[in-house]
Amino acid sequence: MLEKAKKHAHFRLIILDGKLYVEHYAKHSIETRYLFTMYGIIQLLRFYPGKLPNLEIMFDTDDRPVIPAKDFQRPDSGPPPLFRYCSDWQSMDIVFPEFSYWGWPEINIRPWRSIIKKIKEGNKRSNWKERIPFAYWRGNPNVAPVRKDLMKCNVTHQQNWDTLLYIQDWQDQAKKGYKESNIEDQCTHRFKIYIEGWAWSGSEKYIFACDSPTLYIKSHYYDFFMRGMIPQQHYWPIRDNDKCKSLKFAVEWGNNHTDKAEAIGKAGSEYIHEDTKMERIFDYIYHLLNEYAKLQKFDPIVPPNATEICSESLACPSDGVWRKFMEEALEKSPSYADPCILPPPYKPQELKAFVEQKDKAIKQVEAWEDEYWSNINKKD
Repeated sequence: MLEKAKKHAHFRLIILDGKLYVEHYAKHSIETRYLFTMYGIIQLLRFYPGKLPNLEIMFDTDDRPVIPAKDFQRPDSGPPPLFRYCSDWQSMDIVFPEFSYWGWPEINIRPWRSIIKKIKEGNKRSNWKERIPFAYWRGNPNVAPVRKDLMKCNVTHQQNWDTLLYIQDWQDQAKKGYKESNIEDQCTHRFKIYIEGWAWSGSEKYIFACDSPTLYIKSHYYDFFMRGMIPQQHYWPIRDNDKCKSLKFAVEWGNNHTDKAEAIGKAGSEYIHEDTKMERIFDYIYHLLNEYAKLQKFDPIVPPNATEICSESLACPSDGVWRKFMEEALEKSPSYADPCILPPPYKPQELKAFVEQKDKAIKQVEAWEDEYWSNINKKD
């Protein structure tokens, strides 16, 4: 099963007796995703030394899932276990926290421990009710048709959907030293829009962290934490097939129900600041790898082409901002606490009730939205 995943993988990673080994494959990785992913797993071993079992995984750092569930429906079909940053409801790829938690040097985004402190400071600059009462989004619309469609909702002289949408030109920002792209400076609007890109978007966690309600455009892909968030509690759901009207209603509703809207923003932000702080992310990876290792029916060995890696072997050959971020993301000492205790699996009826709760919350928002536009059309 593991070898079947090799054709999709950028690297094979082996943990053996507390040491980390990697076998690289020729497949091209986007930017330095592979480097910071491996670096993150090294930091897990530093944070929880001696606690990880022997295991062997295949990792694909591309965007979209590639293991379709429909091809592996028989009990003996053996789906290839492949780790990546996101999946969807039709795929069996194993979801792992994405590389930027340890830094995204290509666009000057610092490691998670550092940037989350900066965002928290940025949140204190303005009371939510004092923020600009529109929905804000900044990003690259050219990566996916859904984003180009979103740009049709921008404010013009002819229309106003209560949105302020900005194109992010990363090459231009690089020339300016990224002075206009600090994430902590973007918590200035009452509402923040999240829309996926070619797959999931790494912007998601930064958007949620702003203490403003996230207007979450229905997504095809999910990352490791999104499935635990609840509509109307942690975010406001937005239709993907009628974005402009849906966004307009969300902003109108929020500006007319400020206490409720502010509470949604706070709850979503707290989920990010507390439930996905670095310690919890390490806990997630720790339990993910432990549960994975329990399913192995072989003893991992170090392949002939694999090399041992550690923080120094990755950071020392790097330079500039790549090395700076690795030094910043280095876990200086082991955790004083044990990993959190993994809750028992959902019982089928519990999982069903949780999914139904989310569906009900989305349908309620859509009903309010339909009623709002019906009343507007009657007036016209």
